[in-house]
Amino acid sequence: MRWLEVIKVRSAGKDLELLKEWLRSFDKSGQPALVEMKTYYHAALESDLSIHLHWESDQSEQNGSTLGFRLAHTLKEFGLIDHSVWVEKENENTLKKGEKK
Repeated sequence: MRWLEVIKVRSAGKDLELLKEWLRSFDKSGQPALVEMKTYYHAALESDLSIHLHWESDQSEQNGSTLGFRLAHTLKEFGLIDHSVWVEKENENTLKKGEKK
């Protein structure tokens, strides 16, 4: 099963460079089900970040992973946090890369 953990941060004016550096150095080891970790910045508000943890495991963690909780807890010092879990819905209407509808 594929699932996605999203941690959104609305920065409260703390130094974003410090936050970016901290995210680059964050220890992701020991997470065998973690496929990928990506960081996105809002197109208009550079102070808003969205961290996506892509997981593949037998089942999702309904309230988030230990790694996600650690990230969300640590990021609270930078601003408001929204932490959510999304499960991939696979069906015949899902477009694969390169496919046309």
